[in-house]
Amino acid sequence: MSFDLVVWALNNTDTPDDVRAANDRCVRGEHPQRPADPRVVAFYDALTSHYPDRGPRATESGSPWAGTPLHAAADHIQMRLDEACPDTVLETIERLAGEHGLDLLDLQDGTVYPPPVKLR
Repeated sequence: MSFDLVVWALNNTDTPDDVRAANDRCVRGEHPQRPADPRVVAFYDALTSHYPDRGPRATESGSPWAGTPLHAAADHIQMRLDEACPDTVLETIERLAGEHGLDLLDLQDGTVYPPPVKLR
């Protein structure tokens, strides 16, 4: 079993419905053809420095990933996590999403967690 989280680099004015709509477009294979958002790149680099999604460490026992490599696009990163991954992994994802100004979408129930500094 796994569960999926997605971080999204959207505008400060976007609502949770906008985040879910962006994810629906991703599911349909519609991805923007533009350079990667620097926030997404910084999040990916920071996260995978702790928890690699490529190479031998990505599939070792104790890796938090249920699927590798992570799905990376210009404006989002989707993470398929092993259901037994430690809470510290989730805390790291939440912290990094907040530090980089990214919305965090929980695909299990559709809840969107905006970055702490983002007001709606």
